[in-house]
Amino acid sequence: MSSILVTGADLAPQALALLDGYDMVYAGKTPTEESLIALCRAHNPVAIIVRYGGVGAAMMDAAPALKVISKHGSGTDTIDKVAAKERGIEVVAALGVNAAAVAEQTMALLLACAKSVVALDARMRAGHWDKATHKSLELGGRTVGLVGLGAIGLRFARMADAMGMRVIGFDPYARDLPEYVQGVALETLWRESDVISLHCPLTADNRGLLNAETLARCRRGVIVVNTARGGLIDEAALLAAVRSGQVMAAGLDSFAVEPMTAGHPFQGEPRIVLSPHIGGVTSDAYVNMGLGAARNVLQVLERAAAPAH
Repeated sequence: MSSILVTGADLAPQALALLDGYDMVYAGKTPTEESLIALCRAHNPVAIIVRYGGVGAAMMDAAPALKVISKHGSGTDTIDKVAAKERGIEVVAALGVNAAAVAEQTMALLLACAKSVVALDARMRAGHWDKATHKSLELGGRTVGLVGLGAIGLRFARMADAMGMRVIGFDPYARDLPEYVQGVALETLWRESDVISLHCPLTADNRGLLNAETLARCRRGVIVVNTARGGLIDEAALLAAVRSGQVMAAGLDSFAVEPMTAGHPFQGEPRIVLSPHIGGVTSDAYVNMGLGAARNVLQVLERAAAPAH
């Protein structure tokens, strides 16, 4: 029986039903590269479903039967796509299946920043009543700039528009934008946005996109939200911008190194709201991502098994 390796501890039952007939191998919740290579050597999977950790050339070479690497979600930056292409292995992603979940997390982080939800909660638990001194930020009429206008960015754009925000966005690949999204150049986005929200994949070209230079071009008091990839932000530059007031607050769901290590400077900064990369993790998205990843695996394996004409 052919094996499928899941770089995680589980897969939605609905996805497993689709993959009935394959021997499912699970790597656990925090797989190391060494353990993944060992599992590839032991089971020689025809497919890998990527939940946690990355897939590099060494893993691919340990599984000569490997035909497809399927991401349980949309971001494929942890997969060495060049190495996969050299070995004739397809890399596929479950695009759009967690768009609603991530867009909702983006809005939750934005509202937490604009309305000081976390800080006010802490103050009240400490016995304070700040009604006379605190003023929240009203989002209606403000401009939100979206970097990336794929399924998640556009879903969030619709929510922001419904709140009365002006929505501008940068995405060189986006076509036929809805009437409530104005496509702009990055330079315009930095200059005009009251809120900047990142929704693009991480590539070699955009690593550190939000850095000391680009943050300095933004409006003073901008809010930054990132539910995409941590590598898009120069974390030291963001921290300095928050401390100086150039950035009013930041809501972050992804980080340069995950899991976040104890003592990370973000942990001591009250104007940065943190969540542990769970934007796409809802019960619905878990099923949808599993089904998407499983369908992608089957599609590639069926194509590979089809006789050549």
